[in-house]
Amino acid sequence: MTVVATGSMAFDYILTFKGHFGDHILPDKKHIINLSFLVDSMEKRKGGVAGNYAHTLALLGHPVAVLATIGGDGAEYKAWLEEKGVDCRGLLVLEDEHTATGFTTTDLDANQLTGYYGGAMNRAAMLGLDDTVPDPAAVIVGPNAPDAMFRLVRECRERGVPWVFDPAHQLPHMSSDDIERGAAGAWILVGNDYELELIQQRTGRDPAGLLELAEIVVTTLGREGSRICHAGGEVSIPPAAARQEIDAVGAGDAYRAGLVAGLLRGLPVEQAGRIASLAAAYVIEQTGTVEHSYTLAEFGARYRESFGQECPL
Repeated sequence: MTVVATGSMAFDYILTFKGHFGDHILPDKKHIINLSFLVDSMEKRKGGVAGNYAHTLALLGHPVAVLATIGGDGAEYKAWLEEKGVDCRGLLVLEDEHTATGFTTTDLDANQLTGYYGGAMNRAAMLGLDDTVPDPAAVIVGPNAPDAMFRLVRECRERGVPWVFDPAHQLPHMSSDDIERGAAGAWILVGNDYELELIQQRTGRDPAGLLELAEIVVTTLGREGSRICHAGGEVSIPPAAARQEIDAVGAGDAYRAGLVAGLLRGLPVEQAGRIASLAAAYVIEQTGTVEHSYTLAEFGARYRESFGQECPL
């Protein structure tokens, strides 16, 4: 029943600038921009989609393994995942590389400037399904070095392993052929509403056409919940209300992991979607993608509170 979580493993540096970027950009000097901001706070957070998926699956009590590359500076992150019960035999530490790192500076208007360094992630294609647990129940193919994503899709297809295709922020770099290669035969194709619209435009396929590629097509809609389409029809999933809205980064990854956990336990699509929705709500309530925690009993109580039903987990 083990799910293999793949994609980036990363550190995120969150910097806060208590000012306005616009006050420092001279319109007539945009051709020679040279700006420096004295930031007021800096936080280093664990992140990357593979780590995010794995964290939620572990919280939900589902067996999970990570298949990814991380830099020599990521040994502590690997140990942290292992403490959570995540199988890390496929998490390769590259001592001569840095872990993929994002640097984001946010101003008072919530504008953001971000730089991203791929580091060890760029070498992820050196890993395949033979490097992780045998006979996985499913593989989540998250945004990663493109050649790594397509190697895993190919191996899943050849071995009959269900996979989730979650191209996310790699979509701008993918052609129509790339998208169809990743989605054709997939168990689940997933993205937010912008990403699904981009996928439809690139492939020339409407929602019904996407179901000719993947068994299930999922569109997340932020505060509006989500939409899950499959051969039996379309199901609208209500959002689980966050108790406070701090930072939505990583909520989509938790949703994907929650959906997979629910479906693999044999739950109906609607119940699995509600588990996914609640898993995402926990992320929104604080800064950082893996800073939250809950027990299954706490999750069950919150499920009842959110949906007026007993939690099926």
